[in-house]
Amino acid sequence: MGGEIVLKYFPNLSEIQKRQFLLLEELYKDWNVKINVVSRKDIAELYLRHVLHSLGIAKVQKFKPGSTILDVGTGGGFPGIPLAILFPEVHFTLVDSIGKKIKVVQEVVEGLELKNVRAINGRVEGLEEQFDFIVSRAVAAMPTFVHWVKGKIKKESLHERRNGIFYLKGGDLKEELKGYRAAQIFELTDYFEEAFFETKKVVYLPQKFK
Repeated sequence: MGGEIVLKYFPNLSEIQKRQFLLLEELYKDWNVKINVVSRKDIAELYLRHVLHSLGIAKVQKFKPGSTILDVGTGGGFPGIPLAILFPEVHFTLVDSIGKKIKVVQEVVEGLELKNVRAINGRVEGLEEQFDFIVSRAVAAMPTFVHWVKGKIKKESLHERRNGIFYLKGGDLKEELKGYRAAQIFELTDYFEEAFFETKKVVYLPQKFK
C-alpha cells in the first residue's frame, strides 16, 4: 500500500505535492537504516499508518495560509511532515526532545525541499512562541499534554474554529477526556475506509480546554 492511498483521499494535489508524498518512503527507508525511527512493520505500511493517519487532522480542519502549527513530540515527523506537504503556505514547527529523531526530521525536510518546516530539538515548555493550533500523535494522556502546552496557543483565531489542540488518539477516551467538556471527537472511519482506522480518532480541544 504505497503513496496512491494518499491520492485516493486527497485527489487534488499539485505535482510537487505528489512528488513529495512519493519521496517520503524512499527518505524514511534510507534514514531508518541509519537511525531506527520507525519500526520495520511501520515502514512497510508507512502511508497507511503514518502518512494517512497524520492527514486525518486535515479531514477535520483545513489550515489557512499564514497560520502557525506546532507539532509536539513529532518523533520521525508525524503528523507534522505530511500536514506540511498538504499545506505549503502554513508554518509548521516540529519539536521533539530526542535529538536523533529531530535529525531525521531535518534530513527528510531537506530531502523534500519543504520551506515551511522548522525542526527543534528540545522540550515544548522551552518555546517562547504561540501558535494557532497544536497537533500531536498520542504522546501523553490529555491532562499531561495540556499541561505541557499551557500558554502556547494564540488568543486570536484566524479560523472559524477556535484555536486549540488536534490530537490523534485511539481507543476509549471517556476517562481521559471527562474533565474536558469542550472536547470534540472525530472518528477517522468517517473519512477513511481502511480497517486500521477503526479505533482511531482526532480529538479537538478548543482553547480554554474546559
